[in-house]
Amino acid sequence: MATSYKKTVIKSTPRIGENVTSDTNYWKNLEVPVTKKEYGAITHIEFSPSEPHSFAVTNSTRVQIYSSKSLQIHKTISRFKDLAYSGSFRDDGKLVVAGGDEGLIRLFDVEGRALLRVFKGHTGAVHVTKFLRDRVRLFSGADDNSVAVWDIPREEQITTYKEHQDYVRCGVPSLSSNDILLTGSYDHKVKLYDTRIGDSVLTVDHGNPVEDVLMFPTGGIFISAGGNVVKVWDALSGGRLLTTLCNHHKQVMSLAFCSNYQRLLSASLDRHVKIYDLSSYQVVHTLDYPGTLTAVAVSPDDNLLVVGTAEGLVSIQKRKTEDEVKHKKKKNQNSRFGLRGKTHIPKEDDHHVEHTKKDHLAKYDKFLKKFEYSKALDAAMHWTVRLSNPDVTLSVIQELVRREGIKPALAGRDEKSLSHLLRFIEKNIYKPRYMNTLIDIMALIMELYKGLIDQSHDLGSHLKRVNSVVHREVELMKQLYEVMGTMDTLFAAATSQQSSQALESGTLADNKLTPSMAAQSL
Repeated sequence: MATSYKKTVIKSTPRIGENVTSDTNYWKNLEVPVTKKEYGAITHIEFSPSEPHSFAVTNSTRVQIYSSKSLQIHKTISRFKDLAYSGSFRDDGKLVVAGGDEGLIRLFDVEGRALLRVFKGHTGAVHVTKFLRDRVRLFSGADDNSVAVWDIPREEQITTYKEHQDYVRCGVPSLSSNDILLTGSYDHKVKLYDTRIGDSVLTVDHGNPVEDVLMFPTGGIFISAGGNVVKVWDALSGGRLLTTLCNHHKQVMSLAFCSNYQRLLSASLDRHVKIYDLSSYQVVHTLDYPGTLTAVAVSPDDNLLVVGTAEGLVSIQKRKTEDEVKHKKKKNQNSRFGLRGKTHIPKEDDHHVEHTKKDHLAKYDKFLKKFEYSKALDAAMHWTVRLSNPDVTLSVIQELVRREGIKPALAGRDEKSLSHLLRFIEKNIYKPRYMNTLIDIMALIMELYKGLIDQSHDLGSHLKRVNSVVHREVELMKQLYEVMGTMDTLFAAATSQQSSQALESGTLADNKLTPSMAAQSL
């Protein structure tokens, strides 16, 4: 009985930076984003803590309330004469508070969109409005450099803090205390306040204008964002800096927690959202967007990711359920050999007939099976293969070399096919795994087609480009060896210095007289 044909083994080259982790798979299970166009730049996005977790998008002169199920606008609050800021929910989801350029703070009923309260007292634009945990007070931060605490039932100001020296642009209340709140300002300071005390209880210097702050539910650790850095602080140890995250190359505008406070998201003007593991403070995934990002939020149940841009776009992505992911995998597995649309459930007494799948060979393998080496090389050099997956082309060339069929495969070629070969060599000869094989192929081409290359202008130009790539790689290798030699010299000098210091300390210890030795000498 004839043995079955053994397929060509394709050895893939690992790509630098490509690391598939559980976080990568988790964030890839997001559906295609739904994009909405708003009236102006998105300044704030916040989810309601209560189900069904509607979310408020603040932009231009309005606060839009989106449904988390239909992803459509179902409420619009537009009782503003100028730009609105920081539309925020109370923890029961029934009230929304927002500030604005007018210096006023407005309190709305979400269900009826009725204006319930207007708080007056700030002399600058109010960029921060949040409810305190007790539900009957709220606090605000404004461009008049002040932070104010307000009594909702009496519609009056309780406390005012004027410690910041510049615009107050962000703040969050503590989830573990009715009286603790955190604010960030353009004076680079982050301040922690206790409403029972007339002054701030903690101040840290972020080093850049602070755009956003977050606080863990326990209140022991808080996070600040400004410039292109994110900093993590320990409040319990007096504001000690725990770590600095420098993974963006432009200003970080917004922060958000997700995955039950195990992950942190940071959105930046560099159009990236970085996702950090809060146990190691390492970036575990990056999301890319087409616009400059100004706001990011994740629903409390992690089912929705919403991102806002300076161009007024809102990107909404819903997470696929486990059933949808499993169904998709099963559909992909059975799309060719399964029964589509069938809902039959197998039983124990069913007679099961094994179906042997036909072994489909790639085009180059079909030619290799027939010993048609030239056609096999043509199939591997087709533009759809060599451009999208050069590892396949290399593996076929290596298989031809193993079979001693590479010379017949290269022989009798025209100028066009030779130019494809030279172009492939030019683009890949610098790669370590490709280098040895392609150098041998290049030498063989020169042996077979030296006369044709000398007569053809196109082939000659390809050969010059290959030559320049090789020379550039040689120069880089020379520089690398010089650097390695310098580093070896430095390491050797450091090691000898440590050895001499250890020897000197040992000699001094040997020469040192103990009290008993001194007594004996006397």
